[in-house]
Amino acid sequence: MKLPLLAFFILLLSSGAGAQTVDALGTFTPYSLFGIGEIEKQGSAMNIGMGGIGVAVRNNRFINYLNPASITERDTLSFMMDVGMDIKNFYNKDNDVSSAYNAFNMRNIVITLPIYKKSALILGFVPISNIGYKFASPETDPLIVSKYGDIKYYKYGSGSVNKLFVGGALNIGKKLAVGVELIDYFGTLYKHSDVEFSSDNTIRTIVSGNDYTISAFSAKFGAQFFTPFANDKYLLTLGATYSIGRDLGGDITDYSYATDATGISVDTLYHNVNSNNTIKMPGELAVGFTIKRQNKWMVGMDYTYQAWKSTSFPPVRGVDFEATASHSLKVGVEYTPNMYDVRYYFKRVTYRAGGYYEKSYMKVNGKNLSAYGITLGCSLPISRLNNALNLAVDLGERGSLKDNMVRERYVQFIINVNIHDLWFIKPKYD
Repeated sequence: MKLPLLAFFILLLSSGAGAQTVDALGTFTPYSLFGIGEIEKQGSAMNIGMGGIGVAVRNNRFINYLNPASITERDTLSFMMDVGMDIKNFYNKDNDVSSAYNAFNMRNIVITLPIYKKSALILGFVPISNIGYKFASPETDPLIVSKYGDIKYYKYGSGSVNKLFVGGALNIGKKLAVGVELIDYFGTLYKHSDVEFSSDNTIRTIVSGNDYTISAFSAKFGAQFFTPFANDKYLLTLGATYSIGRDLGGDITDYSYATDATGISVDTLYHNVNSNNTIKMPGELAVGFTIKRQNKWMVGMDYTYQAWKSTSFPPVRGVDFEATASHSLKVGVEYTPNMYDVRYYFKRVTYRAGGYYEKSYMKVNGKNLSAYGITLGCSLPISRLNNALNLAVDLGERGSLKDNMVRERYVQFIINVNIHDLWFIKPKYD
């Protein structure tokens, strides 16, 4: 029997309808039950403030790690570092059940260094996906209840997939930049399913789990073509990136054991470690463009495609789930009144806005899961001109109240600290 999707998305110690609140690390969403969890929006507050665009963004003040080719747009003596975090506030509704949760997550740690003339190095850490869910449902079959008593089914999960990367980029001529990243995917995904019996038997709970250890290497290639026009007043940039798809290697540990009323294990039903983890991170293609007036404004658009349909995931009891191709369209704009104004601080602030539409890789109960939203952001100069506090807010919605789905509305706050310093400058005076 198919169950309404996550109809019992509530705290384990609560029951009935009404609003529930949860605090968590990483994420806490029913949709992270599927696949490798909730795919994190990539990019710093600079990118998110503009709807998430970055494929064709070139900026000598901030790090754009969405395209490795972009890091050649920099002062040849500059050291740059970007550290970010985010806070998510999600509000879920499923028929008459409402829930809310807050989650905190490290967003990125990225460093870029000059190498030689118009070439540069980039290295960093970025979360790719997060799992966080916890919900319960009772047994409703009267024959089973009459024989075994009240039974509750619990599902809960946690974990993440992250990437470490190192890359380089260089300019070829005056209008083309190319870059490459070497990527190490790693992490562990924990997915548990428990059955709890209310009868006073030796066995009170059967605990089952699947632990997925992620370990894989991949690569990402990027290019940007940029050319001035209209008497060099404006700059047109075309960008593209491609990430190689890879099996996420590692081990799968399947286990099941029984516990008594005190939680002590009384019997191991099975325990198996399989080194053939076939979960796959598919290839990703992204293209985009920007039109920019230097130090004044920029508009742009990105499109991203990822072929998740070729990836198979373990089934989810009671819910039809399959992976499908994901698409996203993002648009954004930024504006700086006068970045060199010495009298009025807010004229030096960069203001951003954007929007996006995403069709997720999740297809649940025969329906594609989509999300859309608007974003706002700004860069607040700190001390020196290129040091800044970057802020962004993402207001969106995914899912719906139709077809036994969960409607999820969210507000995500992102903060990044950008450090920009000059190295190897010989002082004029000792």
